[in-house]
Amino acid sequence: MRNRTAFAIATSVAALSLLPVLPASAAAQDTTVLTTGSAGGTAVAVGDVLTAPLASGTTATLYSSSTGTSGVTCSTSQFTAGVTDNPASSGTATESVTAHTFADCTSNVLGVTSVGGVTVNNLPYVTTVTSDGVVTVTPASSAAPIQTTVVLKTLLGTITCVYQASSLSGTADNADNSIAFTNQAFTKTSGSSLCFSTGYFTAKYAPVTDTTQAGSPSVFVN
Repeated sequence: MRNRTAFAIATSVAALSLLPVLPASAAAQDTTVLTTGSAGGTAVAVGDVLTAPLASGTTATLYSSSTGTSGVTCSTSQFTAGVTDNPASSGTATESVTAHTFADCTSNVLGVTSVGGVTVNNLPYVTTVTSDGVVTVTPASSAAPIQTTVVLKTLLGTITCVYQASSLSGTADNADNSIAFTNQAFTKTSGSSLCFSTGYFTAKYAPVTDTTQAGSPSVFVN
């Protein structure tokens, strides 16, 4: 009986040794850059639509300097993007920004009586998101840079200011499912001398949600 027991144990050990050994990082490799529900949660599917308004209690601003408070302030803004690639967390997710809107805008620039509108041009834009939360926005075509048109009503009439940037950099944060942009520089390419020559864009969008999925769950970066 003792010999049979020893033989059974030896056979079991041998069988186990034939099973494939998974690397310790296998579970991590199964996590995609973008997930919903939680960090390491359900993978966001390619084709899903993500959207986010301004974080509660914040505004989007385009100021004339990186340290000043003179310029345009909008209390309503939202972006919409479609997911075009969502690889394992060691990679970089890609999105296509199809809409970026601003409303309820005011200006404290001397001589400006109201804001006629703030419009984002040359959409769509390409957005990449890395696993460490670095967000980069670039034009879909070199012939169509990132561009924003600001219409201002002044004491001397209506003026149109056009601002462009080669790229924008932001940061994603899982603490509140946000994407924040701080002092992203735009250069005036056309417009009256009343238009400030450089605009610095700051805004925080939260929460980023997956509106394709039931309940619009929040999006996390892994």
